[in-house]
Amino acid sequence: MVLKYFKAAAAQPEEVKASAAGRVISYHSSGRVVWSPRDAVSMVRNGFQGNPVGFRAVRLIAEAASNLPVVLQDGAQRFDSHPVLQVLSAPNPAQTQSDLLDAIVGQLVLSGNAYVEQVADTTGAVVELHVLRSDRMSVVPGTDGWPVAYEYAVGGRKHRFSMVDAAPICHIKSFHPLDDHYGLSPFQAAAQAVDVHNAASSWSKALLDNAARPSGAIVYKGADGQGSLAPDQYDRLVNEMEAHHQGARNAGRPMLLEGGLDWKPMGFSPSDMEFQKTKEAAAREIATAFGVPPMLLGIPGDATYANYAEANRAFYRHTVLPLADRVVAALSNWLVGPDAQLKVDLDRVPALATERDAQWARITGADFLSEAEKRQLLGLPAGDAK
Repeated sequence: MVLKYFKAAAAQPEEVKASAAGRVISYHSSGRVVWSPRDAVSMVRNGFQGNPVGFRAVRLIAEAASNLPVVLQDGAQRFDSHPVLQVLSAPNPAQTQSDLLDAIVGQLVLSGNAYVEQVADTTGAVVELHVLRSDRMSVVPGTDGWPVAYEYAVGGRKHRFSMVDAAPICHIKSFHPLDDHYGLSPFQAAAQAVDVHNAASSWSKALLDNAARPSGAIVYKGADGQGSLAPDQYDRLVNEMEAHHQGARNAGRPMLLEGGLDWKPMGFSPSDMEFQKTKEAAAREIATAFGVPPMLLGIPGDATYANYAEANRAFYRHTVLPLADRVVAALSNWLVGPDAQLKVDLDRVPALATERDAQWARITGADFLSEAEKRQLLGLPAGDAK
């Protein structure tokens, strides 16, 4: 009896269960947006190596910050010669001070993290500084949550820098509200704008490959005004179109149609005409995420600043100097300690010359201030008479 039951069940067709909303869900998800990966390496490739706006924004920030003059001073004097200044001027055999700061700021802007390694001699004095790639470095937190080591992975091998007894690694990171150990890159905030900008560029390239004209339709009409092409006729038409009428090389070539074929050109749709504006809007969003005025990147449609000089001054004040102060302060605490301070010399920044001249004139004319107070307001050591 049991065997008969199983035979009867096996003879019945297998039940297939399906959701009543399956077709709706499938239809809806078939047109969903596809974004690029959000890991650091993919964002650098898509947003820096593969996007001119992102590339130029990062290079503007890094080049401006790396060329700022850095001085070392304490409460009494500004040092003309110091071991830390010597190391910064020649951090390693392959880099100068500008190269070192360029690499630090570049890594910080690209990934939100910058790692600097110090190499000491037998006496413990720092003789070399090296910038390590942030995508290869990982933080090893201790039981209390603070980093106890850093691991650098290259080619399947790992090297651990212990932070227990010394600090061979200086980790400079940007603010991240949801991560305790790693900083947030501007590319994270601009990732969608980068995807839109790259997609618009790809669309423009495809349009150029199609002779910079919108597509059309070949309409076939038989003798009675109806009908369809035979398979061999259809294949021949497709091959002829691909060989003689596609690509920039065949732009403007006349089309010879026969056998009731008629060409119906299609004009640009309103959405096609908006592509350039969409691309420019995405470019402005990328520039905004990095804190670079769109005017400095040659992006049209931005009239926030009266002229280029005002935009450049705002760029230094709101983006370059805060970032440079963060980097220099971290290096100062790491290399110098509390006895002295590395800082940016604002008096030698050409973009801020007008502001500094006005500040000097205003402070010089303040007779109620002493000489030491005036020097302190200008960021100079109170005891330095030079």
